[in-house]
Amino acid sequence: MRILAIDPGTIESGWVLYDTDAEAPVEAGITRNDRLLVLMWDHLESSHLVCEMIASYGMPVGASVFETCCWIGRFEASWSLMPKGRMSGTEFPFTHRVYRKDVKFHLCGSMKAKDGNIRQALIDRFSAGQGKRVAIGLKKTPGPLYGFKSHMWAALAVAVTWADKEASQR
Repeated sequence: MRILAIDPGTIESGWVLYDTDAEAPVEAGITRNDRLLVLMWDHLESSHLVCEMIASYGMPVGASVFETCCWIGRFEASWSLMPKGRMSGTEFPFTHRVYRKDVKFHLCGSMKAKDGNIRQALIDRFSAGQGKRVAIGLKKTPGPLYGFKSHMWAALAVAVTWADKEASQR
């Protein structure tokens, strides 16, 4: 099965098309939100949409958090309107949310994990413990994470977390 995982932002979002059978990213990018809505319909075929969801921890937040929440709703609404049967053999497109705290605990075993810890956990996972050179690779010998940057890492973390939890429930 293929899933589309999104790390939403106010103007642009990181996304990963992830193959759960191969346990590998197929495609990834950082795209303006309005363009990502078009990509979802025209190019990124998958059966599930998984968005990182914002959680409240009692601290005041600014307008950017609310704008990001609006974009999560837009992505989910657009996804739910997709034609049935178009997505990789499913009859209905499913939407899911993953909280950052769940990503941190799943990949790092700690709620105190930072972005760098999550990135390292993903590199370790995709290199089978052999390091950055295998996971990311070089231009001549790219690894499965070659070209990943910024919000693409967060989107991959969301994809892996959801896929692992989904697999454990089967």
